[in-house]
Amino acid sequence: MRRRDLGNDLTVSALGLGCMGMSGPYGPADREESIATIHAALDAGVTLLDTGDYYGMGHNEMLIREALRGRRRDDVVISVKFGAQRDPKGAWLGIDARPQAVKTFVAYTLQRLGTEYVDIYRPGRVDPAVPIEETVGAIADLVDQGYVRHVGLSEAGADTVRRAHAVHPVADLQIEYSLISRGIEDRILPTCRELGVGITAYGVLGRGLISGHWSKDRAVLRGDFRSFTPRFQGENLDHNLGLAEALRGVAEALGTTTAQLAIAWVLSRGEGIVPLVGARRRDRLEEALAALDVELSPEDLRAIEEAIPRGSAAGTRYGREAMESLDSER
Repeated sequence: MRRRDLGNDLTVSALGLGCMGMSGPYGPADREESIATIHAALDAGVTLLDTGDYYGMGHNEMLIREALRGRRRDDVVISVKFGAQRDPKGAWLGIDARPQAVKTFVAYTLQRLGTEYVDIYRPGRVDPAVPIEETVGAIADLVDQGYVRHVGLSEAGADTVRRAHAVHPVADLQIEYSLISRGIEDRILPTCRELGVGITAYGVLGRGLISGHWSKDRAVLRGDFRSFTPRFQGENLDHNLGLAEALRGVAEALGTTTAQLAIAWVLSRGEGIVPLVGARRRDRLEEALAALDVELSPEDLRAIEEAIPRGSAAGTRYGREAMESLDSER
């Protein structure tokens, strides 16, 4: 397993495992297969596991705790997002990143994970009611106390990243980045590179849209939030699946799968970028890991970008209200 450097002297595997899908947002997941997938990732050399305390209302953290039982804690980098407020039905109520909330959230996380520290701790979204300096200052206090090792951010804009980094070095910004979501290239990515802040990229397969495994007639399981995501609706879906088919043509010419090519493209964007693959099954994980062996020439990269030009996706990556809440989109 190759490794990559994020910020603040943090080194992780070149691919990370995003565990969110194991706790319900894409519909029911098989618990035993989820744990087996985490084990397979660790055995393959994946060191970065990404979760959120609000994934399944703590379910995801407890799942990871079970999967790590008997493993050496220092061999794993656990990244945790906090702050999302939800009701018993899972409806989004907003974000809370006040200093006292930060310290409360981590106390519960440590119990659910069964660990003495979190490797990377980050607000899942920037709280518009709380200066980022206060939120990061609270995480910095937790670093000083040994409960957290690195400060992270999620979906933060360039100015916010700069302000946060001035309070305490930021290891990485977690943000959506893929062939169909390239908005970070204008200001956010250059700012992170200037400051030495890494990128952990989620949604590298467009939530399955450009994986080569999605089809127009695929049934969306109950509870799958893609059922109301603009890119998966009506004419938008037709258009976006056309982009995926164009990418499939390039992949077949190169002897790879569509998913492997999409992941390899993100890997090609720079050594400070670590894609998170959201595999819930071992076969999907195996396919994703093979992307590490895909070498892309300048000609290959041109063919990929001809298949999916920047800005060619139809529909936004979240619904209107969610998009308006993203600091990274302002």
